[in-house]
Amino acid sequence: MALQNLAWKAVEPYPLDVLVAESQGMIGYMLAQRLALEPDMPPVTAVLTRIKVSADDPAFLEPEKFIGPVYSPEEQMSLEATYGWHMKRDGKYLRRVVASPAPRQIIESAAIELLLKEGHVVICSGGGGVPVAGEGEGVEAVIDKDLAAALLAEQIAADGLIILTDADAVYEHWGTPQQRAIRQASPDELAPFAKADGAMGPKVTAVSGYVKRCGKPAWIGALSRIDDTLAGRAGTCICL
Repeated sequence: MALQNLAWKAVEPYPLDVLVAESQGMIGYMLAQRLALEPDMPPVTAVLTRIKVSADDPAFLEPEKFIGPVYSPEEQMSLEATYGWHMKRDGKYLRRVVASPAPRQIIESAAIELLLKEGHVVICSGGGGVPVAGEGEGVEAVIDKDLAAALLAEQIAADGLIILTDADAVYEHWGTPQQRAIRQASPDELAPFAKADGAMGPKVTAVSGYVKRCGKPAWIGALSRIDDTLAGRAGTCICL
């Protein structure tokens, strides 16, 4: 969507918070349309979700969240001069980086709770939510989606939190002949994995923080094995 926005020259490019809201609405609509086709499906509602962050979050001073495509050094100079973007090297190429501040409050949490109590299937907090600060002004940032999900589960007093991905569990000794799926662990036992490179580190950080704050269980598992993960036959359960 950001690329489409840049390609359209008749208007100024939209700010990042607006693009996050657009993508959240588009994906929410698609998911709601598909889920509504399932037999005996309760009402499905997509909620545009804003999430408060602190304007003083240190992440704004050191943007490091990669977004968008790769660029050459020549393109970097033009984009930084034209749009004021921050760019960093990602492998052989350069990519735009933006702040990824910690989520502080889900603004629509009360509405989400109400819909859940009325029996709705709620699609919310897509893409980490739309970041706002101060009196609700949008900010140029991307919130980590796993941290946003953990905060949402906490605010609506969910029974638990499950984060689904393409990996079927958290593994120790990953990528070696000794690799082994961890079926159950405490947040402290998983602490070394929170610093791991790649996508798993942020997920471990999010679920571990949730379990410590709320005392409720959380799971990390594969999208294709939800039932098995909740039953303990797959995935990783994080609990006290």
